[in-house]
Amino acid sequence: MKRCAWAKNELSIRYHDEEWGVPIHDDRKLFEFLVLEGAQAGLSWDTILKKRDRYREVWDGFDPEKVASYDEQKTQALLADPGIVRNRLKVASAVRNAQALLRVQRELGSFDAYVWGFVGGRPLRRSRLRMSDVPARTPESDAMSKDLLRRGFTFVGSTICYAFMQAVGMVNDHVTGCFRRAEISPAA
Repeated sequence: MKRCAWAKNELSIRYHDEEWGVPIHDDRKLFEFLVLEGAQAGLSWDTILKKRDRYREVWDGFDPEKVASYDEQKTQALLADPGIVRNRLKVASAVRNAQALLRVQRELGSFDAYVWGFVGGRPLRRSRLRMSDVPARTPESDAMSKDLLRRGFTFVGSTICYAFMQAVGMVNDHVTGCFRRAEISPAA
């Protein structure tokens, strides 16, 4: 069975085969991926996958309303937890991003409608022969990053936004020949 080359171990294979690129339209799950992609910056995705269960536990299931209310005491507890990435800027970013996400929800009804608007509400299906053909950023991720920053989000550079878009199914970057490519978005 052919997979994308980055799926190399049990954890990443399971993530690749079950989650990566599957369209998500739930604000809480979208927030989870935004936080995790920001936490991943400078690290491997395997590191984040290994810590994901602990993230879900200590970040209150990625409930944006709860995360938006985190105070200094909660921040200190997170920074002391070896089960997550203990980077002060990344932790603070997640709290700010929860607050910004709540503003987007109030303004536009949902974070889902907002982020999916960058791809016209439908997954983009790209043709990539190998992972080396997959760009780190695209015009869509550039636009998303610029607007997220304008709205007060942080740790949302274009590369992070593109990884987020791939993870939540806004773009299908499974390589040609990968069995998941057609399963996620069959050819029309």
